[in-house]
Amino acid sequence: MSTVQLQGEELRRAVKWISEERETDPKKKLSDLICEAGRKFDLSPLEEEFLIRCLMEKTA
Repeated sequence: MSTVQLQGEELRRAVKWISEERETDPKKKLSDLICEAGRKFDLSPLEEEFLIRCLMEKTA
């Protein structure tokens, strides 16, 4: 049986994971976490770019 994923669910999971990782180790570079999340959650380049724009602007 296959699992149906809602559109954007992997992106939401990636944001949650990045947030948890930053709480665990605040010294980790955000750009590295975004790249790792892209691989871990199979994000498209467009989704990774979205994370870069949103999360990097938020920390600036």
